[in-house]
Amino acid sequence: MVRNRTPQGADAVTRRPLPPARIGHIPDGGRWPADLVPAPELREWVMATFIREGARLFNEDHAHLAEADLEFMWASTAYRKAGRMVLGQAEQVAFRVGGWQRARGEQQMGEWFGRVPDFVITLAADYSSICSDADFCALVEHELYHVAQALDEYGAPKFTDAGLPKLTLRGHDVEEFVGVVRRYGPTHEVQRLIDAAGNPPEVGLTNIARACGTCLLKSA
Repeated sequence: MVRNRTPQGADAVTRRPLPPARIGHIPDGGRWPADLVPAPELREWVMATFIREGARLFNEDHAHLAEADLEFMWASTAYRKAGRMVLGQAEQVAFRVGGWQRARGEQQMGEWFGRVPDFVITLAADYSSICSDADFCALVEHELYHVAQALDEYGAPKFTDAGLPKLTLRGHDVEEFVGVVRRYGPTHEVQRLIDAAGNPPEVGLTNIARACGTCLLKSA
């Protein structure tokens, strides 16, 4: 993570993290390309940009992640699934039950993060290195929305024995084909999306640029 400090003791501006230049290449002394690398700088930027109180682009929808056991990784390239390019992925960490398979997975997580985190979000480095600030922020928040607070049978938020939000993975709010909406009209969930799209964005491009710091460097 790179920080710029403006004159006269103004608040530090955190620049948008970029993937390491050598991702996907064989490291010195190695035999295999480093296609997946941990990204602690990305986790810190996400917390400071979206999640912590007072963050530049604070989103209360992510408040349950303030104490989440969540880590980030860079993947060297996007991949194609079901005809679409996958640019990001949120996962709840789990291993096969088999003793050595589980031990191998836990060892790898330990080497990356020093522990086995509950959730991992992976972003495609090739896309993240060239996309706009707005597109990058949208991708990050999209993956954050997948890590939700679990609900009980009455729809109330669930908590752990320690009093922290109990987290789970969730799907998209809206999943429907355009043709179905065109022919039969929107469902309640799709209508909510239509209503949201009809309102001005809560976060404008100027605010995103300020949060990411890239445009500040250009205007300095």
